[in-house]
Amino acid sequence: MKETNYKLGCAPIAWTNDDMPELGGENTFEQCISEMALAGYEGTEIGNKYPKDPVELKKYLDIRGLSVVSAWFSAHLTSKPFEETAEAFKAHRDFLHALGAEVIVVSEQGNSIQGRKATPIFEEKPVFTEEEWEKVTTGLEKLGDLAHEKEMEIVYHHHMGTGVQTIEEIDRLMAETNPEKVSLLFDTGHLLFSGENPLEVLEKHSDRIKHIHFKDIRPHVVNDVKENKESFLQAVRKGAFTVPGDSTFDFQPVIDHVREMGYSGWIVVEAEQDPAIANPFEYALRAREYMEAL
Repeated sequence: MKETNYKLGCAPIAWTNDDMPELGGENTFEQCISEMALAGYEGTEIGNKYPKDPVELKKYLDIRGLSVVSAWFSAHLTSKPFEETAEAFKAHRDFLHALGAEVIVVSEQGNSIQGRKATPIFEEKPVFTEEEWEKVTTGLEKLGDLAHEKEMEIVYHHHMGTGVQTIEEIDRLMAETNPEKVSLLFDTGHLLFSGENPLEVLEKHSDRIKHIHFKDIRPHVVNDVKENKESFLQAVRKGAFTVPGDSTFDFQPVIDHVREMGYSGWIVVEAEQDPAIANPFEYALRAREYMEAL
């Protein structure tokens, strides 16, 4: 058993949704981070209501005992010139670096359907062409080099509705990128939603995983989404995701493997839901108690 040094963080998307601002529009930034701290978390990812000035944001977080874990970056390597993505990335990198974050969450959004409200998530999932795979893999390595300028790492977020969603696609991305430049974000919820086995990804790519998201799915909701040919955003609104400990997936084998591989980094509880239905503080607290009990 290797020495493990991971910390528990929480994502603000349970309080206010970046893709559907009407979900949680009434919840303030201060409420979000205060309830995270009250629920016992040590860190937070960054949402759209967070202050854009790192000095101001750090002041809010420090008095609540919270650190910045990371923040999402949308790459457009398949749809825009690399220079445009690089300039946006550097600004994002510098913001996170000023806040003490060590990893940068990256996802290719050039042909993503995750934000399209009426596009069926399974039937119209994008598939990269050979030319697009080349742009993604070489572009990510260049972003990895830019991250290294600040002694940071990029972690690629496999995600529903994108060209890197399935185990096969994750395997190819890992095989065709330099492990010294491109790392992996391991997300249980998106793997379960896609119909994959999270443990398989964990076992195959444990040496590449430098960031973790823990969430579960409600299988009956995901089945309805498939049958009704609904979009990712419709699935979120219906409650496809929930926190660890609230549905059917057993996180114990995953936690055991994370310990065995000596993971050092953040484990972030994340479950985008309608906060009017799933009280964010209640679910955050439930997830932390479940995690600590494992």
